[in-house]
Amino acid sequence: MIIFVGRSNVGKSTLIFRLTGKLVRRGKRPGVTRKPVEVNWRNRKVIDMPGFGFMSGVPKAKMERIKDDIVRFVEENAADIELAVLVIDGKAAPEIIERWEKRGEIPIDVEFYAFLRELGIPTVVAVNKIDKVRNVGERLNFLAGKFEVPYQEISEVFVPISAKFGKNLDVLRLMIEKNLGKRRVSEDLQDNVGDGLADTIQ
Repeated sequence: MIIFVGRSNVGKSTLIFRLTGKLVRRGKRPGVTRKPVEVNWRNRKVIDMPGFGFMSGVPKAKMERIKDDIVRFVEENAADIELAVLVIDGKAAPEIIERWEKRGEIPIDVEFYAFLRELGIPTVVAVNKIDKVRNVGERLNFLAGKFEVPYQEISEVFVPISAKFGKNLDVLRLMIEKNLGKRRVSEDLQDNVGDGLADTIQ
C-alpha cells in the first residue's frame, strides 16, 4: 500500500493521476471528502488521503476531526503501508511553516513527517508546484532544516516536482521504487533475525 498525504490543495490527486494514469475523484470543496480514496496500480493499493490543515470555509472542529481520522488510519494500517508520499506546496510551505513557528507551534507538515518516520514508514517528500519557485536548491535546504533532514540526505527525501507540468516525475518514480524495496528488505532482515533467535533459543 502506498499513501499520498498532505494539506488540501497541494496537488495530491493530480500527482497520483500523473504517476498512475488513474483519475482520483474528489469533492469540489476542501473538507468535503473525509474518507481515503483508493485506486489500484501495479498490483498495489494507492491511497489518496483527505487533505489536512487549514481549509477555507471549514470549521476548525471539522478540520481537527479530519486530521484525527488520517492519523488513526495510518496507525491502524502502518504494517501494510510500504511507502508514504508526503506532498507539500513548494511555493507556500516556507511561509506556512514560519507562520506556525511564530505561534510557537510545530508546523503540521513537519509534524506529520516525524509521525510517519516514528512509525517506521519510508517517506518521500514531493515538493510540488516547484515551477513557481526561483531558487529550488535554496528552498530544499530550507525545508531540510525544518524537517531535520541532514544535508547529505536531502536528495534521498525531497523530490522537487511539478505535477501540473509533469516535471521531475521520472525522478519521483525512481524514488518510489527505491523506497518500496527498502521496507521489503527491512522486513526480510527482521524475519531472518527472528528465525535466528528462535534457532538459538531451541
